[in-house]
Amino acid sequence: MSPNRERPPEHVRAAFGVRGVDIEPLPGGSGWRCGDLVLKPVSDKAHAAWVARALDQVRLPELRVARPVRSTDGRWIIAGWTANRYVSGVPEPRHDEVVLAAVKLHQATVGVARPDFLRHRKDVDAVADRIAWEEAEEPIDEYRGGRWFEVLSGARRPIRLPAQVVHGELSGAVLFDGTAPPGVVDFMPYYRPAEWGAAIVAVDALAWGGADIELLHRWSHLPEWPQLLLRAMLFRLAAHALNPRSPRATLDGLHAAAGDLSELI
Repeated sequence: MSPNRERPPEHVRAAFGVRGVDIEPLPGGSGWRCGDLVLKPVSDKAHAAWVARALDQVRLPELRVARPVRSTDGRWIIAGWTANRYVSGVPEPRHDEVVLAAVKLHQATVGVARPDFLRHRKDVDAVADRIAWEEAEEPIDEYRGGRWFEVLSGARRPIRLPAQVVHGELSGAVLFDGTAPPGVVDFMPYYRPAEWGAAIVAVDALAWGGADIELLHRWSHLPEWPQLLLRAMLFRLAAHALNPRSPRATLDGLHAAAGDLSELI
């Protein structure tokens, strides 16, 4: 654990009803497990409040979701901290199950309203998403993913599927714990066709998860699958190119996946 990692203050723990319980840092993030809750510092209040309200409405009997928890006075955020139910498990390379989890999750989020804060996002992933969907233009360095971006982008065709709220970062956010249903954490919303979330999972698995092209074929029954895979690939290529801290190994995986994907479009 980083020595500078902030612990949830006692008054915050008390507000969420977990005073006096053991507290331990969760790996790979800023969250702390406090009994059956996870407390996290909030970096974007609009995002955190939206996630809390949205997931409070969604019912997913076949998935374990990190549901938000209100404080004792009914608030979602206390002194810059939010809470959700602890979901056990770790990410595993069970790629088809993660794709299926994406499909089930997005069947349940059909009626969730588009978050207002999405249009104001200016982070790398938000910009890369707009570039992939031809809603923005930015130069893509040919040595950081631009070559494959240029090769593939000409194959984009109109997609006639309704947009809705989707979780755009499920690859590391689906947890497995034995035979328990998959768990879903860290909801990162985008407003795209439902199957785009599954397409990102498939592209990530091909690029970095050890999957082969048969994974893409097994889910080819999903509507507009080749075009959604293409958008997911362009999204990842653009995000890599725009992020100065992206490692070379990430690009190597994307190049290999782009070569496989080019056979399908």
